[in-house]
Amino acid sequence: MRKKVSIVIPCYNEQEVLPYLFERLNAEIARWEQDVEIICVNDGSRDRTWEILQKQCNSDLRWKAICLSRNFGHQPAVSAGMAHATGNCVCIIDADLQDPPETIQSFIREWEAGADVVYGVRKKRKDTKIKMFLAWCFYRVIARLVSIPIPPDSGDFCLMDRKVVDVMNSLPERNRYLRGLRVWCGFKHKAVEFERDARAAGEPQYTLRKSLRLAMDGIFSFSAVPLALASHVGLWVSALALLGMLFTLAQRLFRPWFSSIGLEPGPGFATIVISILFLGGVQLICLGILGEYLGRIYDEVKQRPVWVISATENCGPLT
Repeated sequence: MRKKVSIVIPCYNEQEVLPYLFERLNAEIARWEQDVEIICVNDGSRDRTWEILQKQCNSDLRWKAICLSRNFGHQPAVSAGMAHATGNCVCIIDADLQDPPETIQSFIREWEAGADVVYGVRKKRKDTKIKMFLAWCFYRVIARLVSIPIPPDSGDFCLMDRKVVDVMNSLPERNRYLRGLRVWCGFKHKAVEFERDARAAGEPQYTLRKSLRLAMDGIFSFSAVPLALASHVGLWVSALALLGMLFTLAQRLFRPWFSSIGLEPGPGFATIVISILFLGGVQLICLGILGEYLGRIYDEVKQRPVWVISATENCGPLT
């Protein structure tokens, strides 16, 4: 029995790049021995993305499309595609062709050799220096904060066996960090190196702000270290305040000696203002950390759906 590969592609304002995507992916899957379904998820695009996807679905039944009712974000869009995938394995790839479709065949070979999750590791990438530096910092920071081994320089570009996809689809959380969830699920993982290309056409849709939001989701979804960090900062600030009090007391008790070395006690207005601002900043940072966790708890308690579908092409019923 021929196995079936599902390919999930989130799309947001990708009208310029879609023709290149159709051409390269169709050329690639023509060489495969497996059956293929390609599920494109239109994440509330404001351009002609949905119209172009509809035409492609009408001309080739292997292509399927899901239109979300608004822009829910990259991770919910991918999750919606995974929920509708019917293949023996599911591959996730972005529409901008920075992750080369030609690498998917290497993923399939590793999967057929026994790997449950095959993920891409970027050995070279054509991004701005700022983005590359921030990405390098993020993966090193999250590696120290979380208890699961999230591979450095890996992204959402991956292939997962059906049993892994079923587990991920069953997870109820709303603020989803998929590359962390696939590690949390366990199973056998295999890395495949590839060179990340520049965007094929159009403007990047994943802004720095969205990247920072995703990084925060990764940290706060898998680690309670920031909460402990707030406590440690409070202890250090208290210790510094105690040392400051002892130093001030010593200045008053041994005024002549301190005056001889140029540390005569003064009125202290500047010290008071600096101390207040410093303590206020520390308190606000700690409140911000608590707010991030409370916000996520609030989202989970409401139990709203992660996405809402408005239309489909070549797919089953709306879910």
